[in-house]
Amino acid sequence: MLRKLVAAGALLAASATATLAEEVKIGFVTTLTTPAAVIGRDMLDAAKLAVKHMGGKMAGLDVKLIVEDDGFRPDIGRQKTLKLATRDKVRFLTGYIWSHVLMASRKPALDSGAFLISANAGPAPLAGKLCHENFFSTSWQNDQVPMALGEVLNRKGIKSLYVIVPNYTAGKNIMAGVLRTFRGEVKGRDLTKWGKDAQLDFSAELAKAAASGAEALFAFYPGKAGGAFLKQFNQSGLAKKMKLFTVFTVDAISLPKFSKGGIDVRGHRSTMFWSQDLDNPVNRRFVADFRKEYGRDPSFYAAQAYDAINLIRAGVEGAKGDLTNTAAIRAAMLKADFGSVRGAFRYGRNHFPVQDFYLREVVEGQNGKWTFKVVEKIYDDHQDPYAAQCALK
Repeated sequence: MLRKLVAAGALLAASATATLAEEVKIGFVTTLTTPAAVIGRDMLDAAKLAVKHMGGKMAGLDVKLIVEDDGFRPDIGRQKTLKLATRDKVRFLTGYIWSHVLMASRKPALDSGAFLISANAGPAPLAGKLCHENFFSTSWQNDQVPMALGEVLNRKGIKSLYVIVPNYTAGKNIMAGVLRTFRGEVKGRDLTKWGKDAQLDFSAELAKAAASGAEALFAFYPGKAGGAFLKQFNQSGLAKKMKLFTVFTVDAISLPKFSKGGIDVRGHRSTMFWSQDLDNPVNRRFVADFRKEYGRDPSFYAAQAYDAINLIRAGVEGAKGDLTNTAAIRAAMLKADFGSVRGAFRYGRNHFPVQDFYLREVVEGQNGKWTFKVVEKIYDDHQDPYAAQCALK
């Protein structure tokens, strides 16, 4: 009996040691093919930098990033998420650029018991009725950035607006966001085809915008579509008739392409929760080391991915490396005191950031390269409008 008790004790000790000594496995789902891969690369590079900054460890445990390509398709994103959750048994899933991919991946991720951390997409359902105790965001809810832009339009005295966005979850949220705060007249709106074969010819929509008589045009087109939209807007001659406002179209990824392609976006203003010139120690280190490591400026996509890895670290360290202690991991993540590139923020009841938003302008930096500069703060401690629908306490 004594020998059995000793053996059982040794087995329990070995099991506990194994639990404490296992890797922190993080599944990173992003887009690494199609023209949208430039965004995925930026996010993945930032995630790797975050792991490097923490010496490859969280609470003394080795960190293992397992990267999967969603191919810009929700069905593939769901498959890769299921694979990571069931076969690789990751404890954390993050990345997720696109709202339709995140929505398709939500159930297999959360049903597995893993933590799901969006490093970009912020669809309204996940902020509201589909909120979940193990879902967190390190970006924003889709409506928030355009809500801030709508307030900018009001401050500028814009009286009428035409809206053009892609036809998918984020596009609809972003349209809803700008119209939620804009107090003028909406002369018209268009939803264009999105996805792997996204519409890149906007001549019909631009003609309708011109005919509407609207004072300004609002658009949301990330990646390759953004470049196509801006080029066609300039070629149409609309710049002489309408003021253009965008979100997620002009960013650190697209600036070098616009500069080389002859699309002058200096003076272009847009809203965001983060900027390269935010003056806090974490952001200064992140921006400087990203430039040193990769030879380019980080985008807001990169900033969000960097924060996602550090949020995970906060959870692991809060649980003292016990990856089975879900409650402790969650509680530590909810504190949001991991040192964000955006500075101090807090989590709302739906686990989306309550944070500041800024108006940024594209300027020419000291090295001649185009960069962003904060012009003014638009919102203090802004919470998304769907938090009230979340049943979490």
